[in-house]
Amino acid sequence: MNAPQAITEVIQLKDGREITIETGRLAKQANGSVVVKMGNTMLLATVVANKEANPGVDFLPLTVDYREKFYATGKIPGNFFRREARPSDEEILTMRLVDRVLRPLFPSDFHAEVQVMISLISYDKEVMPEALAGLAASAAIAITDIPFNGPMSEVRVVRIDGELSVNPSLENLAKADLDIMVGATKDSIVMVEGEMDEISEQEMIEAIKYAHEEIKVQIAAQERLAAKVGKSLPKREYSHEDHNEDIRKKVWDETFDKVYQVAKTPAGKEERHDNFAAVLEEFLSQYSEEELETVKPFAKVYFHDVEKEAMRQMILNERVRLDGRTPETIRPIWSEVDYLPGAHGSAIFTR
Repeated sequence: MNAPQAITEVIQLKDGREITIETGRLAKQANGSVVVKMGNTMLLATVVANKEANPGVDFLPLTVDYREKFYATGKIPGNFFRREARPSDEEILTMRLVDRVLRPLFPSDFHAEVQVMISLISYDKEVMPEALAGLAASAAIAITDIPFNGPMSEVRVVRIDGELSVNPSLENLAKADLDIMVGATKDSIVMVEGEMDEISEQEMIEAIKYAHEEIKVQIAAQERLAAKVGKSLPKREYSHEDHNEDIRKKVWDETFDKVYQVAKTPAGKEERHDNFAAVLEEFLSQYSEEELETVKPFAKVYFHDVEKEAMRQMILNERVRLDGRTPETIRPIWSEVDYLPGAHGSAIFTR
């Protein structure tokens, strides 16, 4: 039997290193699967998604899992069962970094269960794998018909001796005075997380811009790969939410000004919550019990949207937040050490 034909794309980094994205050889039962390789580090990413949402689900049940397999370094787990153990803290943090960028890129009304599995299957100590996990996950989704407002990618940007670079080795990372993970789409930054010595705001902006330019190159490669695979368009059709535009318009027309006024009026949290609820109850009071069976579920959803937009507009227009603070004012901070007499050490920090 002949080996399956692989479809590949190569990403050229500014320092001459290459990242290869390959699909068509492994995990072909998944909706999408890719192998991302840089040096001898290889990640296998797979994605599967249900066609329909489960009954009663009104959110995106997305699971992102990242595991670094022992065999990636030629080792066998040393426990009694010779099995992989629970995920480490580093693996969990990588899952979160990928999830944080992926999740908002799915359509807000898409509620089918989605599972993204990323496995480190070969490890090269010169290439840190977590910087490639976002690229692998996005590429696996990009080649499918799963609705997705991507592609996206993530890069790890470091500054060593004043020079910016991406995806450093572990040895070079120790020399960096700036270390950030940036996730973005072609058009916008989605996430920035990291640490650095004291730097100026301009230096931070330059690092983010540098990351975004590298990410755009990786996104272009994903788009070329998806075009070669040829099954990413059209995206699958779905209908996971029911809407009533007449009720939506009526809720917005009759409650927005009242909600805005509640948001604008100084009040405690519980009192403000009760005042918002009173606006909704007043709106619903115009309907009979029979009508409420149809109207109320829609009205509650649309009223939540009204609350969100009214509070946003109030902050932008009035330059004051719900608790009376301006956008530049932080909450009062209280802290105390050695609060617990029996513990080795304790501290309270609250605001």
